[in-house]
Amino acid sequence: KIFITIILLNIFAVGFSQNFTFKYRVSFKDKNNSIYSISNPSAFLTNKAIARRTNQGISINELDIPVNSWYIDSLINKGASIINQSRWFNSVIISMTDTSALQQIRGFSFVKDVEQVIAFNKKKKDKSETNNSSTKSNNDIFKPFISGERIVENKNDISYSTNSAKNLDYGFAFYQIDMLQGIALHNQGFMGQGMTIAVLDAGFWQVNTISAFDSLWNNGQILGTRDFVQPGNNVFNESTHGMMVLSTMGANLPGQIVGTAPKASYWLIRTEDANSENIIEEDNWVAGAEFADSIGADIINSSLGYTVFDAPFMNHSYNDMNGKTARASLGAAIAARKGIIVVNSAGNSGSTPWQYIGAPADADSILAVGAVDINGNYAVFSSVGPSYDKRVKPDVAALGQNAVVANASGPLMGSGTSFASPILCGMVACLWQAFPSKNNQEIIDAVKRSSSQYYNPDSLLGYGIPNFPIAAILLSGNNIPNFDTENLFTVFPNPYDNDLYIAYNSVDTQRVTLEMYELTGKKILSISEIPRYTGYNSITLNNLSELKSGIYIIRLTSGAKTSIKKVIKK
Repeated sequence: KIFITIILLNIFAVGFSQNFTFKYRVSFKDKNNSIYSISNPSAFLTNKAIARRTNQGISINELDIPVNSWYIDSLINKGASIINQSRWFNSVIISMTDTSALQQIRGFSFVKDVEQVIAFNKKKKDKSETNNSSTKSNNDIFKPFISGERIVENKNDISYSTNSAKNLDYGFAFYQIDMLQGIALHNQGFMGQGMTIAVLDAGFWQVNTISAFDSLWNNGQILGTRDFVQPGNNVFNESTHGMMVLSTMGANLPGQIVGTAPKASYWLIRTEDANSENIIEEDNWVAGAEFADSIGADIINSSLGYTVFDAPFMNHSYNDMNGKTARASLGAAIAARKGIIVVNSAGNSGSTPWQYIGAPADADSILAVGAVDINGNYAVFSSVGPSYDKRVKPDVAALGQNAVVANASGPLMGSGTSFASPILCGMVACLWQAFPSKNNQEIIDAVKRSSSQYYNPDSLLGYGIPNFPIAAILLSGNNIPNFDTENLFTVFPNPYDNDLYIAYNSVDTQRVTLEMYELTGKKILSISEIPRYTGYNSITLNNLSELKSGIYIIRLTSGAKTSIKKVIKK
């Protein structure tokens, strides 16, 4: 499912039909007599994929070895066409028109199991029909989630004002970045440079022509595409969903929309068939994640999820949302063990009978992202937790109600966890860029610890809304003292050049006054009535470069408590 309900007034797309075929997952017992070896990983992994493992102390193991080519040839000789392969699960997806050969395949000594992964092939709807909410039946809201997300096309309906920070004009996208305090990282020069994000989605309609993505193409930041639904297909002729998802990270159209990681590099990977729901899409998801691993992606954004399907016998139950049952969830956990940060939308089932997160949002060691509105309040459509085994889910939250996304006609407002996930994902890329020596789980842990509800997580927003300057301070090794018990705060960086970040921990909610003085006693800055929240708090002071080099005093006052810190301007 794609996590948005979409209402677009002028999307044009191409429909097509597909003849009926039978599709199966064939699992193998072993990888005996493989032509590959863990002693020569460059034969099946790129140098970047190997480096990611090496940098995080992750060993090459048998899961990395491709499926045995002899086994695949044996299936082909029985009339099977190979659709996808999974080295992690030692299996392949095949299609067959002559199912009589299946019994012979089941009888092969190296075959462990054969399972049906597509119940039937129905004629695909024209995409303009699929993306129009008026055509959806009531049952469509239960599908893995092209439902639940809403787009308002007319950019005149967007009420946000244009905002900029430093020399970058974020346009209408300012608030979704500012909610995460992400501009602080951008102002330090961390905008995703050198990071590779694999976007698993349903298609990337016109990403090759829309002006919001021009800088990605001009700077060589689109590294490639791959279609695991229809191998060899042009992903730019498919769903608009991935286009909008990508825009929240990679768009760079100053004054209109700038994404959270506009200088990252991207692989565009289609794993979702937006017009039907079969469990094969979880296999597609795994194939996409394995491909992302093999080419060295640092992060996966997946605004997809799976709960129920066109054929009820394939449906998941809430019991399956334990991170150990659904194939996509198992695959996401393996990707995490390979050193990738997986960021996945929680889902849009919060106001439906299903209610809970879907797969792979239930996976362990990933970031499942719920949605909030512009005020930071829970968006009622956002799927809730916990996981069936009572882990905190979603993990964190970001803007997902009336987020700003790109389209051919300009910025639009869209609602859905499909947008909350990439908004957060882009900032995760910037954070990891700033701390490249940290492993994926250290980055995830810092993001969680920085969040607004870290000390009191719930089933709606998990640990809450991350604060990326706080995450950066935590990763830098600086202690964030408790203002109430230690009467202290920390500043970062110190010495500083342009921007200064003040952080403290709190159990109180009284407001704060900040003052800045020269050593002569002259007050040069005073900000009062700053909100203080339970947990980690941060205050960002921007554009201090005009101050003379030297020593300054910062004083925080809240109620009867006052704390003073000396800072050095370079």
